[in-house]
Amino acid sequence: MCRSFTAPLSASTTAAASVSPARAQPPPAPLPAPARTDEKEKFEPTVFRDTLVQGLNDAGDDLDAVAKFLDSTGSRLDYRRYADTLFDILVAGSMLAPGGTRIDDGDKTKMTTHCVFSALEDHDAIRNYAQVFNKLIRRYKYLEKAFEDEIKKLLLFLKAFSETEQTKLAMLTGILLANGTLPATILTSLFTDSIVKEGIAASFAVKLFKAWMAEKDANSVTSSLRKANLDKRLLELFPANRQNVDHFAKYFTEAGLKELSDFLRVQQSLGTRKELQKELQERLSQECPIKEIVLYVKEEMKRNALAETAVIGLLWTCVMNAVEWNKKEELVTEQALKHLKHYAPLLAAFSSQGPSELTLLQKVQEFCYDNIHFMKAFPKIVVLFYKADVLSEEAILKWYKEAHVAKGKSVFLDQMKKFVEWLQNAEEESESEGEEN
Repeated sequence: MCRSFTAPLSASTTAAASVSPARAQPPPAPLPAPARTDEKEKFEPTVFRDTLVQGLNDAGDDLDAVAKFLDSTGSRLDYRRYADTLFDILVAGSMLAPGGTRIDDGDKTKMTTHCVFSALEDHDAIRNYAQVFNKLIRRYKYLEKAFEDEIKKLLLFLKAFSETEQTKLAMLTGILLANGTLPATILTSLFTDSIVKEGIAASFAVKLFKAWMAEKDANSVTSSLRKANLDKRLLELFPANRQNVDHFAKYFTEAGLKELSDFLRVQQSLGTRKELQKELQERLSQECPIKEIVLYVKEEMKRNALAETAVIGLLWTCVMNAVEWNKKEELVTEQALKHLKHYAPLLAAFSSQGPSELTLLQKVQEFCYDNIHFMKAFPKIVVLFYKADVLSEEAILKWYKEAHVAKGKSVFLDQMKKFVEWLQNAEEESESEGEEN
């Protein structure tokens, strides 16, 4: 019996035969998308508002309870994401639209009375709210910058708030500036035209400064304004046609803030003196006629209400800065006397009063002490000024007895001893001659 030959199956054929040829398997179904675990990614300020308002209303009238609620809720709500909404509600009681109008106005379920605008218009009451903000920002440090931005924004929105709301915000801001929670730079928002023109900026600033000074003092205010470079911008609180020192001084003095009025006058005077010094240095370098310089300085004194005592000190500085002095002591005295003899008429024009003469003497003393090569020149300069009618004998004697400064005191008094004795003897002789006549 013949048997047919069957070729052996390959391994791959065997493996294929073992699979059911019924139908092809479908591709695997896609895996379901992972469940959303971070719900904070949705920006839902209204949900945040509802939770915050409900919690504030449930806290009752006790601000300690409000502070505790805010402290504990920060771990559950995203304060970082909703800082604007958080501070809007704590200040105004509801969310604010651009411009400052209430988004939830009329819907009491979306608002809270546990806010600054609903507090009593009383310094102690507003201070209690300031403490709530202090505690909140200490607990959540990242809110510090957001709070600064919020206050800047609210200052821009002042027109949308009632007068009493403006007052409460001014008091809050002043208290927070006093305790260092806010920097003085936030006050730049007050220089916005829209609130300056309507007088809101100046009125708000007065209330703010009063609250600040009630917490600290005027020095705290002026020091902070200097550090923020705002000391020279205070006039900008008023419209352009009222940006003058007299109007500012009258407005702030009548409001009970004479310290700030005086501060501005000093700052403006310093600014004026710097400009005057710059112009004088230019005129001296060009060797302008002394008569022209005298006329110019007197006009500036009148226009800026500058005292002669301030001007004489400035003139001395300018005159001495106009020369490159010799470094040799034996030559610098001769150089100084020649230079000062030329400008004696200029100095004499602004040393017509006793206080001005004493100021000049003190300036000369300080200059000679600070510039070692001039130490021996001091008495010769004083004698020159006496002969040129820049200094009177009364002024020199008063300086010698009581009005000298500490710098080089013993050296200069010793140098002046013989001349002072001569003046005293001359004075006694003059008196005796008068008695004889």
